Amino acid sequence: MLKNKFREAMLWKPLENKKVLCYLCYRRCVIPNGMLGVCYTRKNIEGKLYSIVYGKLTSMNIDPIEKKPLFHFHPGSEVMSISTVGCNFRCVFCCNWVLSQEKEVMGKSTTPEEVVKYTLSYGANGISYTYNEPTVFFEFAYDTAKLAKKQGLFNTFVTNGYMTVEAIDEIAPYLDAATVDFKASGDPWFHRKFMAVGDISPVFDTLLEMKRKGIFIEITDLIVPKYGDKMEYVKKLAKWVVENLGPETPFHLIRFFPSYMLTNLPSTPIETLEKAAKIAKEEGLQYVYIGNAPGHPLESTYCPSCGKIIIQRYGFEILKWNLTEDNRCKYCKAKINIKGVFKPKYRSWLSLF
Repeated sequence: MLKNKFREAMLWKPLENKKVLCYLCYRRCVIPNGMLGVCYTRKNIEGKLYSIVYGKLTSMNIDPIEKKPLFHFHPGSEVMSISTVGCNFRCVFCCNWVLSQEKEVMGKSTTPEEVVKYTLSYGANGISYTYNEPTVFFEFAYDTAKLAKKQGLFNTFVTNGYMTVEAIDEIAPYLDAATVDFKASGDPWFHRKFMAVGDISPVFDTLLEMKRKGIFIEITDLIVPKYGDKMEYVKKLAKWVVENLGPETPFHLIRFFPSYMLTNLPSTPIETLEKAAKIAKEEGLQYVYIGNAPGHPLESTYCPSCGKIIIQRYGFEILKWNLTEDNRCKYCKAKINIKGVFKPKYRSWLSLF
């Protein structure tokens, strides 16, 4: 009877003795009967794997797309942002830990049809699967994204990038853009000590596969003072992005604020972020940003050809737009890596629950 409350999972196979292998993410959990995966959201019930968070939404908000952050994908758009509980990482500094590290299933029962209906009725332009790791509510995201596409909406993931190639193959026809979040510039020691992630290399495999599938990519890199601010890793990550994703890939250096179990640190000094930005630019990245620092000059977009401000921002707001209709610099006509068109309108933040 219990299993009838849940949705059978995607991306798994049965093993002996009622065990199952989940291959949704790179942890590839072998889950005994009656047990949960590392994400707390997938349960083996009598030899079948089920998503126990399907439709259990913890957030449903209208956000500016710049909050994701997506600065180069349909700028000025508003997105319906949805989440559940659970995550496949154990970041001790998570700013959304009340959702990501929650072991008890909770949330408001919602259908994919309702998410799409509300998105359209509030005039949003797309749906973002965010706040907690979208991979762990993959089935709901998949069903919602399919419906959204049919209604002319776009779909974006804000993800740690630990999903398998098989998962990307499933979602790629419906996923338009992804913000892939690095912490400490991919420092392996930091990931082991503070995130319980033994191998960061699968994230790079995810990025390569997303690139092959034509998914628009922006990168974030959380710079954590003392433990996760080694400039050699900033340089290494920036170089990899240039060589494998392209110098036009937007690259966001994110300021850390104390949270969850890592509250004994200060916020990242602005000088540290500026040093990292300088290194990223020297490696060839054309669009380097500093996030969580409202008013900083590197919130804005500069033309890589003439150097003038072409998109001026404050926080998540666009103040000036100096691009032509076909996304060229108004000053020198250089082509800018922007997907979609600017949608200037009144920006409102709205929480449905």
